[in-house]
Amino acid sequence: MPLILAAGLPGCISPATLDRAVIAYDRATTEILSQQLLLNIARAHQHQPMHFTGVSNIAATFNFQFNAGATPALTGSSGSLLTPIFGGSVAENPTVSIVPMEGEEFTRRLLTPFQETKLTMLLRQGADVDLVLRLMAGEWHVRQHGQDVVHFNKPSDITGYPLFRRVVLHLSSIQDRHALYVEPLIFERRWSLPATALSAEQLASLQKEFAVDYAPGQPLVHLTKRVTGHMLVTNYDPSLLSNQERIRLNEEADQGPANEIAVDIRAGYPGGEWPFHGSFRLRSFHNVLNFIGQDIADDPEYNVEKSPLTPPVSENPVHTMAVSVADDEPSEADVSISLNGHYYSVKPESGYQWNREAFRLLSQVFQMTMTELPQFGVPSITISK
Repeated sequence: MPLILAAGLPGCISPATLDRAVIAYDRATTEILSQQLLLNIARAHQHQPMHFTGVSNIAATFNFQFNAGATPALTGSSGSLLTPIFGGSVAENPTVSIVPMEGEEFTRRLLTPFQETKLTMLLRQGADVDLVLRLMAGEWHVRQHGQDVVHFNKPSDITGYPLFRRVVLHLSSIQDRHALYVEPLIFERRWSLPATALSAEQLASLQKEFAVDYAPGQPLVHLTKRVTGHMLVTNYDPSLLSNQERIRLNEEADQGPANEIAVDIRAGYPGGEWPFHGSFRLRSFHNVLNFIGQDIADDPEYNVEKSPLTPPVSENPVHTMAVSVADDEPSEADVSISLNGHYYSVKPESGYQWNREAFRLLSQVFQMTMTELPQFGVPSITISK
């Protein structure tokens, strides 16, 4: 029986050690990312250059050793017995590869404004629309009297910032009623061609991409193609619109840059008590960190009440993500970082954890921004027995 237990001992130790190692490395890399994000917010507050460093590869070798023996038992003059002795040890030898995130590609990703697909990806996962837009959008554009009017998501813009906040709050009220749509504009394009101008091979090739119909009594071929266009934020189902209306909205969105997402709130639907039509222009990740850092002192956010046309909303915090700065290390903070004698942390709060959600969203956005780190293979842990 002791020999059976001894044989199974190494197999019991190794999975448990592996489990602890994987969880420990996962926690460590997560904390590193959180601290780097907070550190760069602190750098933005102190007007210092930003910099990121990543863990590209983790390789840990575990050496399991087991020994067994026997020793005479202290039985006196009554006879002799052997007592088994078992022992074991575990040695860990981790190798961690640290790579600075720099160079043209990463800098371009850091400075390039987000495209509409990244914003809509977050919204379709159920993220709060007001939190996402306050963090990622820098401008609200509307057409007034034939001109493009810009309202900046910047507290120093005395007239633009309050309107930006009220528009975002109104969208939040629509989302609270489960009536906010973030859908692509899907429409059909149609063309007519002379049947005599197409050979049999050309027709066969067209049928791979188009629906081909022949006009009865006419020497014409009608081609139809289903097109997926720009994303649109609405308070109605875009499929209810006519095909021509969807084409018009898509052509209007084509006039804007890639970091713009169109919004169309219409009367007669939830949220239609304040109809508006415009677009949000998205920031870069670098500008997101600058916005949070400047909110600490240089350009602080302030309270903005909802529009009188907007129903009550559940959350309307003053700050997009409140960061505390103290001379002593905070005891209640989950993550804190020190820079030039000051401690920075995400401000704790009671009730709905808006600041934590903002920091979690910031981490997700960073993951969508960063490039692949150079590595020799997938991060792994090698077990040697």
